[in-house]
Amino acid sequence: MSTGAKVDGVLVQWGERLFYPGNRTVRSATPRLSGSVGQRAAAVRRHIRATVIYRAPQVMVKVTGGGRGMAAIVAHFRYISKNGRLQFEDDRGVIREGKEALHDLAEQWRHGGSFIDERTPRREALNIMLSMPRGTDSLIVQRAAREFAATELSDHRYVMVLHAHQANPHVHISVRAESRHGKRLNPRKADLQRWRETFAEKLRGWGIEAEATRQATRGVSRNYGPIWHVKAEADGRLRASRAPEKSGDGFLRSQALALHAWSRIIEGLAQSDSAEDRALAARVDRFVRTTPFAVEQVRQREKTREQQQPGRVQEVQCVATKLRTDPEIER
Repeated sequence: MSTGAKVDGVLVQWGERLFYPGNRTVRSATPRLSGSVGQRAAAVRRHIRATVIYRAPQVMVKVTGGGRGMAAIVAHFRYISKNGRLQFEDDRGVIREGKEALHDLAEQWRHGGSFIDERTPRREALNIMLSMPRGTDSLIVQRAAREFAATELSDHRYVMVLHAHQANPHVHISVRAESRHGKRLNPRKADLQRWRETFAEKLRGWGIEAEATRQATRGVSRNYGPIWHVKAEADGRLRASRAPEKSGDGFLRSQALALHAWSRIIEGLAQSDSAEDRALAARVDRFVRTTPFAVEQVRQREKTREQQQPGRVQEVQCVATKLRTDPEIER
């Protein structure tokens, strides 16, 4: 086997674990990591460069709540459309505005499928927000959101509104929980990650560099609170806030697995005959060594060694050498 083929094999094996954990196939119009080994390795290289070198903006896709009955659903319609002053677009591509159009939309939802009463014990709609950082073209965010909804929510009624008046452009989508065939929408963690990847893919199709890289892959551990926490804190009504960083055995193991995958990628690229690959290995190594999780791991290990051997100066090595402590990771 040539060196190039061997390096490509390493990139595919460990790149899938980093960027597509569990070897999931993302349901979208464009195949992910498909084709020959060389084509899949090229896709992994693109992800690596976007994450490590270009620091591409990360998309945000978040379920912000949902309506238990038409009273709550209509209230959200009014909120996202600023009581009809902003244009709203439905799943048929019809764009409308105004209070009368909002009333018509609510009646369509109330009677379109299973009847939705004013108040119900179960959630009849989900509120989703798709967002990009400040400076992103808001019209492209809207177009990408439109394509996202057509791909992921095609069997549901939904309405979407662009908010371009705030710092970060974002689109609110309210989607009816019950599909046209009676199946209820109940997104799990894996679904949310797929939604992020689909949204990022649609943005890239419009020329916007965007990624949906997991926090574990980026070595960060920020613990985002729900939208109502943010609003309550701004109003001074939040009594107890959540920890700013994630913790727990599952999170730590996910981070350790990601670091180990990075170390394998570094080693593979470093052994390549290609000078470009070897330069990329050096960039990745610098990136990983400076991630918050890696820095904390090194600090904890050196603290433990210092306690075991007081006064001994520990040499700081690269991450690729340090991360060989957990035999379970290999399996």
